[in-house]
Amino acid sequence: MANPGKYNTLSIKKIVDFGVYLDGGESGEILLPMKWVPDNCRPDDTVEVFLYFDSEDRLIATTMKPYVQVGETALLKVKAASEVGAFLDWGLEKDLFVPHREQAAKMVEGRSYLVYVYTDPQNGRITASSKIERFLGLQPHSFQPGDEVDLTLWRTTDLGYLAIINNTHEGMLYANEVFEELDYGQKLKGYISKVREDGKIDLLLTKPGYEKIDELSERLLEILHENNGYLDLNDKSPAEEIYLICGMSKKNFKKSAGALFKKRIINIEDRGIRLV
Repeated sequence: MANPGKYNTLSIKKIVDFGVYLDGGESGEILLPMKWVPDNCRPDDTVEVFLYFDSEDRLIATTMKPYVQVGETALLKVKAASEVGAFLDWGLEKDLFVPHREQAAKMVEGRSYLVYVYTDPQNGRITASSKIERFLGLQPHSFQPGDEVDLTLWRTTDLGYLAIINNTHEGMLYANEVFEELDYGQKLKGYISKVREDGKIDLLLTKPGYEKIDELSERLLEILHENNGYLDLNDKSPAEEIYLICGMSKKNFKKSAGALFKKRIINIEDRGIRLV
């Protein structure tokens, strides 16, 4: 079955002068125009394509790669704004439409907005919305502490950063646990830190627990060697200073130093740590 707004692997039914027709199942034959047809295609070959609707609302295929699929979020630029809505650049020839009713704030040409892409149930068209909260948390999740997840930076608050998790839920990155510049709409890897009783999710940018300590201990050891075997840092040093020198959180610094101390690789002194 063909899925508009997503990548599909479809077989070639027939080849014509202006392209190939793909087997769309219940959706019928779907045209892949000749300019996107891979070389040396034959009937019954399969090809990976993205399906969307052309200007006449006909389902069409392309081998171009859009910036986002249905069910995903992305930061997209407004190419044009009109009385009916805004049109976003999503990497295809036909722009992505955002109706006025789906704009959290009136969109302005030339600016970029974080949007969620969905299929409009009223007309089946691929549509975008900046009212992202409507699409989050609709289904139960199975996140566990330590799970690696895909994050999209969404909003800033007094506590830190709200991020979209795997395009389905929201979570919090606390400011005192983030030691790098983060940008609106930025995509990055993160980890589940905690799932609270009220259902809220805490996030981290580094893997929680001791699983990453070996790697970080090696890094701390390298930094010690680079600084003649001594660092003027300890568990009372400011977190910002530790991150500036070591590139890790204060919590991970303490664990790494502790691991090296247990192996008798370093001594912990009053004002810092020193190689044995």
